Amino acid sequence: MPLITVLVILIVVGVLVWLVNTQIPMVAWMKTLINVLAVVFVCLWLLQIFGLWAGLGDIRVGPVR
Repeated sequence: MPLITVLVILIVVGVLVWLVNTQIPMVAWMKTLINVLAVVFVCLWLLQIFGLWAGLGDIRVGPVR
């Protein structure tokens, strides 16, 4: 995926989160939850895009059975 596409998607997601925070009246904890979920999903998506998420499945903790 080209870098410009990643930047455009990040900008669109940022604008959408900003619109939700400023234009939709809701309880503060719900806005915080939406912000945290957006950050987590964007971070996971970026890890997958840059190929760092695929390697996480190979990490083992403890003895291999």
